[in-house]
Amino acid sequence: MKESFSLESYDYHLPEGLVARYPAEKRDESRLLVLDRRDGTTAHCHFRDLLDYLRPGDCLVMNDSRVFPARLLGHKPTGGRLEIFLLHWPGVSQEAGHDSGGAQADWEPSADSTAEKRAVVQVLYKAAKPLRPGDNYSFGGKHELSVHVLDLTGPGKAMVELRWQGDLQQILEQVGRVPLPPYLGRQDEAMDRERYQTVYARCPGSVAAPTAGLHFSPELMESIRNRGIAMVHLTLHVGYGTFAPIRSSDIRAHRIHSEWISVPVKAADQINQVKASGGRVVAVGTTSVRSLEYAATEDGRVMPCSGECDLYIMPGWRFRVVDGMITNFHLPKSSLLVLVSAFAGRDKTLDAYREAVERQYRFYSYGDAMFIM
Repeated sequence: MKESFSLESYDYHLPEGLVARYPAEKRDESRLLVLDRRDGTTAHCHFRDLLDYLRPGDCLVMNDSRVFPARLLGHKPTGGRLEIFLLHWPGVSQEAGHDSGGAQADWEPSADSTAEKRAVVQVLYKAAKPLRPGDNYSFGGKHELSVHVLDLTGPGKAMVELRWQGDLQQILEQVGRVPLPPYLGRQDEAMDRERYQTVYARCPGSVAAPTAGLHFSPELMESIRNRGIAMVHLTLHVGYGTFAPIRSSDIRAHRIHSEWISVPVKAADQINQVKASGGRVVAVGTTSVRSLEYAATEDGRVMPCSGECDLYIMPGWRFRVVDGMITNFHLPKSSLLVLVSAFAGRDKTLDAYREAVERQYRFYSYGDAMFIM
């Protein structure tokens, strides 16, 4: 059991060519590795074949958080390039001091579309010279978003006040850029506006996509409903800390970033009914896993909740709610790989990863998927 807590035991070799830099041509045509966690056996198919492994009475739990255009690109008055990365959606509380970088956003919505609105958020920035408190920058033309620097909180980090008029989501859609993961090694393109977003995304607040859900197409979702399988939505706003590596050699010393979640009453009731009737609860993505297990009581009932979630799942965790998991292939030595290993077993997980490498599966955000049952 000691080895299970060593960071080095969550490493694996991934050829660079297997990192998916672009999505599959069609969402549900990505490949699917099915892992039976009881005996470690695997099967290989396409994501649209997921229906063959689900049963009437099961339910899929999906994270409906929507990625917002968090990257602002512009220039200083001196002509130097400036990039500002919003670490959370204004109006969504994030606990200060965590890797997600969020501070309490101070924003009072106004019914008057002409009234100036303001919100304080924490940002990352890139510039040739450090920003200074009191600096002001503008992004966009007709739909302008102003950034007023309040304080510097660390190298490349600052607290700023955003100022705008009208609908912030519409403004960011026009002046912001899609916050693609750094390991894709490319700038965002027009198609990323749609493809780096689940088809059921509803609540803006994430700076990274809940990627397991990217494989669902409207057609597949309709087939799932017709099969008598419920789809339940909750919300976890994915923070920038999802990319934070584990830096301690003992994974137990790691502290995970905090992210805002909401498990509505209706969702909790539906999930509890499925469990009571003998159906399986299949979490779509690690974000749904963390939300469900955070909201669960000792006897496995899901309670409605909202607020900050900093649940770190590692080997030894007793899963109270989740019976199955759909997930992408994660980075070596990451908290996400640790979570998957806690569910399926470290050896079975890494054996499946090695098999995926041998069979040339595509890895990471735009890559292929696993169904662990």
